[in-house]
Amino acid sequence: MKRYWLLFAQTVTVLLAVYFVVATLQPTWLQRGQPFGDTGLVLLQAPSAPHTEPVAGSLSHAAQAAMPAVVSITTSQAVRHPRANDPWFQFFFGDLGTQQKTGLGSGVIVSSDGYILTNNHVVQGADEIEVSLTDGRRTSAQVIGTDPESDLAVLKIALPELPVIVLGNSDHIAVGDQVLAIGNPFGVGQTVTSGIISALGRNHLGINTFENFIQTDAAINPGNSGGALVDINGHLLGINTAIYSRSGGSMGIGFAIPVSTTKMVLDGIVREGRVTRGWIGVEPGELSPELAQTFGVPPGSGVIITGVLQAGPAAQAGMQPGDVVLSIHGQPTRTVAELMSTVAALRPGQGYAVQVMRNGQTQALQVTPTTRPSVQRPQSDSFPR
Repeated sequence: MKRYWLLFAQTVTVLLAVYFVVATLQPTWLQRGQPFGDTGLVLLQAPSAPHTEPVAGSLSHAAQAAMPAVVSITTSQAVRHPRANDPWFQFFFGDLGTQQKTGLGSGVIVSSDGYILTNNHVVQGADEIEVSLTDGRRTSAQVIGTDPESDLAVLKIALPELPVIVLGNSDHIAVGDQVLAIGNPFGVGQTVTSGIISALGRNHLGINTFENFIQTDAAINPGNSGGALVDINGHLLGINTAIYSRSGGSMGIGFAIPVSTTKMVLDGIVREGRVTRGWIGVEPGELSPELAQTFGVPPGSGVIITGVLQAGPAAQAGMQPGDVVLSIHGQPTRTVAELMSTVAALRPGQGYAVQVMRNGQTQALQVTPTTRPSVQRPQSDSFPR
């Protein structure tokens, strides 16, 4: 009897050993219910259904939501040599004729009617503009209007079933929020980079007349201009416009025009063909702590007026150099940027209440702005587009 038990134990031991060897070296031999091909091999495949659940920490959902609405813009312009008409130049070099200068940028489809937001410097002076969508379609674009003072332009294309980006709220963002920059850097194709909002309300950069930039460390390079800066939901927060760089490439300091500004420009251009801004004819200056103490106002509570244009709207309302503007139409003017933005939003020809501090006394003035004259600003070499 003991002999049979010994034989049984040895048999079980051998079978277990064979099982572990097969399970380790050829686990597919143990699979049941799997289809076999002609070769007899078991094929282990991942599910064919696409992965729809968002992965923790991934921003793919935001990218997929926004990418179809971001387009690539190619421009061409016929240029002649500045001395092409000089007889001596033609004698030595001949008639060089005209040459085609090409440019590259990005844009964002903001309306199913085909309206596209981009930078003014992307399309400025262009003779032909071609827009390329992510689905492979290409078409020519028409310039509806431009606003050099904010460096924005509105284009229009005529294609059916256009993808449209969702506009976010740039007034409710905070430093540290995650963002994505989408565009076509260096013409390599649509590219998504990630980062955070590094700062808000950047101004005094010498890029535009009206500066209220979102600063981000998401990589922005030449060709990204006019592209989208989006939040983690894929909603548009701003239009990428410039970078600070010593080499021409990204150094982690990029600037985007907030969507609050772009909506105002878009509405003005689509409705009237141009952006109409208010103007009162003053030269504002920041109120330093020393000046604030001199004029008896808390630091950062207003903007000092250093100059008033003779016969301008502010002068006609009684504003004087040395006045500290505390608010316009109920909106606080704590910085020069706030004052300029508030004045620009005023409707020309309509009277507005302006509160100023003069000789330690608060006074109320009634100012009627006129239309702000257009100003062309040169580009700064410190801020490649």
